[in-house]
Amino acid sequence: MTHTLGIEFGSTRIKAVLIDEAFRPVASGDYTWKSDLRDGVWTYDLEEAWSGLRTALRALGEVSVDAMGISAMMHGYLAFDKDWNLLTPFRTWQNTMTGEEAAELTELFGFNIPQRWSIAHLYQALLNGEAHTTQIDYLTTLAGYVHWRLTGRRVLGIGDCSGMFPIDSKALDYDAEMLQKFRTLTGVDLRVILPQVLPAGADAGGLTEEGAKLLDPSGDLQPGIPFCPPEGDAGTG
Repeated sequence: MTHTLGIEFGSTRIKAVLIDEAFRPVASGDYTWKSDLRDGVWTYDLEEAWSGLRTALRALGEVSVDAMGISAMMHGYLAFDKDWNLLTPFRTWQNTMTGEEAAELTELFGFNIPQRWSIAHLYQALLNGEAHTTQIDYLTTLAGYVHWRLTGRRVLGIGDCSGMFPIDSKALDYDAEMLQKFRTLTGVDLRVILPQVLPAGADAGGLTEEGAKLLDPSGDLQPGIPFCPPEGDAGTG
């Protein structure tokens, strides 16, 4: 019997659910957490994300896992340097502080850019001259971050990507014309720092040794488990 593990980072709970090949729940666990307002910014502690996930996983008991997938709150701003260091506290979807920047990008692209989108937060940080923007090696969402730590792959499902930057529905990728407009405006090549766009069902890598230790320090969880592309929570809304 094969088992698939789904992990969800919601706004109030971190959940882990194991299902069998008939999509029947086998075991589940969760952990309650919440965002904090720090210096005017709504954020979550990423260390708590990992400790909370391990708590949820322990509730599953001793089970075999044949495939995995991550979903989480869409949007927001998670910027890292080349050594995986978080450059500024996670700016979540709850923040509504990028009104002027979102409006300017909406006019530039001819496409609606909501305040919560990653590109609006990045543009605001650039306009504010925030020092960390010169060190960004990777910009992603919460689901993309967790997936990256577990697999080493800088990828993201197309649904979650669509909350970072506009998607070309024919190319199934970021809109090339808008990418160029942003580069002309700011000098930033988003292709270098954004996750690769993956459609549903694509190979999104496997659990690495480091990822297995991060999830299960006891060593029971083995590396090599395949992952689907990490996604946002729009499908559950």
